[in-house]
Amino acid sequence: MPAPTTVGDTTVARVAAARHHVRSLGRDDGPVLLLVHGFGTDQQCWNRMLPALLPTHRVVLLDLAGAGGFDTAAYEREKYVTLDGYAADLVELCEELDLRDVVVVGHSVSSMIAARAALRAPERFAQVVMIAPSARYTDDPATGYDGGFSTEDVAELLDSLDVNYLSWTATVAPMIMGNPERPELGEEFTESFRQLHPGTARDFARATFHTDSRELLTRVTTPTLVLKCRDDALAPDSAVQEVVDRLPHATLVALQASGHCPHVSAPDETAAAVLAHLRRSA
Repeated sequence: MPAPTTVGDTTVARVAAARHHVRSLGRDDGPVLLLVHGFGTDQQCWNRMLPALLPTHRVVLLDLAGAGGFDTAAYEREKYVTLDGYAADLVELCEELDLRDVVVVGHSVSSMIAARAALRAPERFAQVVMIAPSARYTDDPATGYDGGFSTEDVAELLDSLDVNYLSWTATVAPMIMGNPERPELGEEFTESFRQLHPGTARDFARATFHTDSRELLTRVTTPTLVLKCRDDALAPDSAVQEVVDRLPHATLVALQASGHCPHVSAPDETAAAVLAHLRRSA
């Protein structure tokens, strides 16, 4: 039997919650925000946003497979070669904790994981929030799609990850974070990358960069807020606009924040945008 896990005020044996190191904070009777971190981070990346969210919401945090406090003994490589395995985990958590009317907030690739979860269990999810999303990171010359990276760029990126993971993190993490005038953020992100097991990081990177979610988005009927940033090296304007154009019920908000991680670099602005949207749509 799994060890008891504290969720809210109740201590019970929770299989999925224990596996993903789930924490439930804020108001037990508040609407549920399920925060899903992106590649290279864990649930700690949301810490700067929590003061704005906890007074009004129940905030559920987790570590995706291979990240943070995830139970490494439970890692199944064949499950996580695609984003569907991560989405299945979100649905399992919602069912186990009986979470309903959930607003699932996904950063970066986890926006596409959140979309998949909403398709699997639409009855569980009231809204999706996508922070700096991209449905496909690789260019598609046949359709004129600009994802920000050529096929050769992606191959080189993944090859360099295999050759020297530590060197790769030192190069890639600051590029993803952006905000070069604030080097401490890049250093923090680099350290976060280095907490990951290189093997699971490679699996997640391949699932991220080899996935094309454009067609899938056309089937997501859950209302979706899309937040974009300036000077985002991983999710350029063209890629974010493609996400908005594909979603049947999308609202786009342009943040003043720059880089790919506004929940870290501009947490107050990001939280305010999310909360304002939820108030308008209530």
